[in-house]
Amino acid sequence: MNDGREHGGGQGGQDENGGRGGTGRDTGHHPVPYGRPGGRLGELQGRLARFAAARRWEPYHTPKNLATALSVEAAELVEIFQWLTPEESARVMDDPAAAGRVADEVADVLAYLLQFCEVLGIDAPAALEAKIDRNERRFPVAESDEGAGGGAGETDGSGGARGRANRHSSE
Repeated sequence: MNDGREHGGGQGGQDENGGRGGTGRDTGHHPVPYGRPGGRLGELQGRLARFAAARRWEPYHTPKNLATALSVEAAELVEIFQWLTPEESARVMDDPAAAGRVADEVADVLAYLLQFCEVLGIDAPAALEAKIDRNERRFPVAESDEGAGGGAGETDGSGGARGRANRHSSE
């Protein structure tokens, strides 16, 4: 259930530029959507919480422990693809055994992510929606469509060279 509360993220909220400050750079301080999501994802998150509670695992389900477990499970997913060529990785789901391993690791990653969100009270779909909104403002199509060399004004992380943008949506 999403109760609509929002957390300011530390130092103030968003300004008139959508939280980017006057610099055009994302400051990293954004409202955090609190609560459990609705729908199937919320039901699964609740089921995981009940599963842990029935086994009295809550003392071990700290943000640190869950983040660590999430990282380990993500690494196990990466391990499946580690030595595959790009072509082989695109066909991994054609092999039933490999497909089963991928699905299991995806489930593990999602389970730990949902448990992490449960403990911290984060509405994951709302947080993702807010992040996509920020990225759409931050990387408009006109800037992103300047070729493979990188968009105008983008850098490769902090202190990176201009025009060598990190091209994934989690930035």
